[in-house]
Amino acid sequence: MVDKLKYVKRSSYRVNVLKAIGDDVKIPTEIAEDSGVLRNHVSNVLRELKEKDLVECVNPTSRKGRLYRLSDEGFKILDDIK
Repeated sequence: MVDKLKYVKRSSYRVNVLKAIGDDVKIPTEIAEDSGVLRNHVSNVLRELKEKDLVECVNPTSRKGRLYRLSDEGFKILDDIK
């Protein structure tokens, strides 16, 4: 978990995306608006965070309007960042 916390803290994009999602379930456009990170960067960050099991996609089969939320581990990381 310490490694994942360090990983997230190394990038302001990752930190901002986690904070933007928070307790909600959001689409990438909302995450981009709330985080101040460009949408194409948000997509890359979400993919990276998903690979680290910090974010999960609620509806992975949808091509549009994919919803993302923090995993349990993502919530722990977010608590450590705040």
